[in-house]
Amino acid sequence: MRHSAASVGRMETPAVPIDVVLPCLNEAGALPWLLARMPAGYRPIVADNGSTDGSAEIAAGHGATVVSVPTRGFGAAVHAGLLAATSDIVCVMDADASFDPADLEIVAGPVRGGTVDLMLGRRAPAERGAWPAHARFANTVLAAELRRRGGVALHDLGPMRAAHRGDLLALGLRDRRCGYPLEMVLRAAAAGWRIAEAPVPYYPRTGKSKVTGTVRGTVRAVRDMRRVLAECGTPVQPATGQGASRQATSRHADTRGVAHELV
Repeated sequence: MRHSAASVGRMETPAVPIDVVLPCLNEAGALPWLLARMPAGYRPIVADNGSTDGSAEIAAGHGATVVSVPTRGFGAAVHAGLLAATSDIVCVMDADASFDPADLEIVAGPVRGGTVDLMLGRRAPAERGAWPAHARFANTVLAAELRRRGGVALHDLGPMRAAHRGDLLALGLRDRRCGYPLEMVLRAAAAGWRIAEAPVPYYPRTGKSKVTGTVRGTVRAVRDMRRVLAECGTPVQPATGQGASRQATSRHADTRGVAHELV
């Protein structure tokens, strides 16, 4: 694997184990390196979304917990992984080797320290071609709209993220496709969560992207996100449990009208 240099994370071993949900669809080429790089204290949960290339068997052979998710969709896979997780704090990360697991501390540390409720890894391309120009542009437009209209101070809807598992489930996320990451941020903001980001090295993925790698995948992702933006533009019910107390410390997101400005 080409990105084998030292991680920028602090490599601190968590005193309490942290589960890492890895949504997976045909990632046999990436999983061996990815799972071998998993730091001590982080437990991989591979949410297999119908792989036909032996990904589930490879993951199990490398010591990961494997959850079979027959319902197709990124959100369906992540949700199944969250239900299978048992740790207080959970991380979510793509299983395509575009991130180095050794950098998980960048997102997990602030949540464990109690300064952040939802921490995202802002993608910092480490090699040419790591982040296609069209995908980066679409992400930039979306993040700008969230900052301008929703008050969510993000530059990237980073696919590496960390939060408390119980609070994530209490958000009641409904999307089970490509809109899931966006819905998480919008509903967390509406619930008053403290949301932050930090740069994380981002590498060319192993294999072809299921989203930005095809026109069909890109169109589906845009459609899913527009639907989520429209749905989350209506008032969101307050979160229950620990998340409810955060409403006093952060203003709610107002996403009304954002969907009409995205294409």
